[in-house]
Amino acid sequence: MDPTWEQAWHAALYGPEGFYRRPEGPAGHFATSAQGAAAELFAGALLELARREGLTTVVDVACGRGELLSALAAQADPSIRLVGVDVVPRPDDLPARVEWVVSPGGADLPDLGSPTAALILAHEWLDVVPCPIAEVDDEGVLRVVHVAPDGSESLGDPLTGPNRDWCDRWWPGPGSPGDRVEVGRARDVAFEDLVRRTGSGLVVAVDYGHVLGDRPPAGSLVGFVDGSVCTPVPDGGCDLTAHVAMDSLRPDRLLTQREALRELGVDGARPPLDLARSDPAGYLAALSRASQAAALTSGGPGGFLWALRRVG
Repeated sequence: MDPTWEQAWHAALYGPEGFYRRPEGPAGHFATSAQGAAAELFAGALLELARREGLTTVVDVACGRGELLSALAAQADPSIRLVGVDVVPRPDDLPARVEWVVSPGGADLPDLGSPTAALILAHEWLDVVPCPIAEVDDEGVLRVVHVAPDGSESLGDPLTGPNRDWCDRWWPGPGSPGDRVEVGRARDVAFEDLVRRTGSGLVVAVDYGHVLGDRPPAGSLVGFVDGSVCTPVPDGGCDLTAHVAMDSLRPDRLLTQREALRELGVDGARPPLDLARSDPAGYLAALSRASQAAALTSGGPGGFLWALRRVG
């Protein structure tokens, strides 16, 4: 039988020819809050969070090619330690102050050295931690979905054990044939592992997500390539992502990105028009900042969920 989606997904993203090992990196196919014009503003908000919490190290897990770390390095006090974690070797163009740790990929994490007073950021990491996918068959049985390299699917054995227990607790109710579940237990375990590898500080997962009572009945697995959504095919040619059951991470706080950034002073409010007359250059700079803030706090990115867990 073909591999399960969890197995094929991991090989497609993190195997020797996996999507995340391609030279162009994730930024060659899609943009996030950590990239592009808004990255500077996003980095400033994270540094404000670190300042308020008294944290002196920032670790960016699944950081791509270090785009956000470069923005952080441009603003952070020299006393702030910056560390990137990803599956590829350290990019040559990173600022010298940024440290780098190579990760195996997916849920597997490297030794982070148990950092203390650390802000551990997992920005769009958990949505690409492969997890089992299950589907209800014509008899109402929830079965594990298998997938071929061309994306064609078949149903395997009934879902049982801890993964079934997770569904009963966190994704109850799929009963119509074709209903699907993305079994988030694998993401919960990965998040707990990240927490365990943190000596003290704040672990923050930022991702597309949903909560109990708002699960997508058909699931959310999609592919991305060249800036567009595509059919998910586990052949290494596209990104594969599925939204995260953020409440099952058992965070201390769960906020939308809009709420989190507004708490940190990013609200997207336009500058007063009087400023355009008294300080035209200042007005244009403030207008640009407001535009970037709106990009981070409205639409899709504004609905991202932030799951925060304090450590130590």
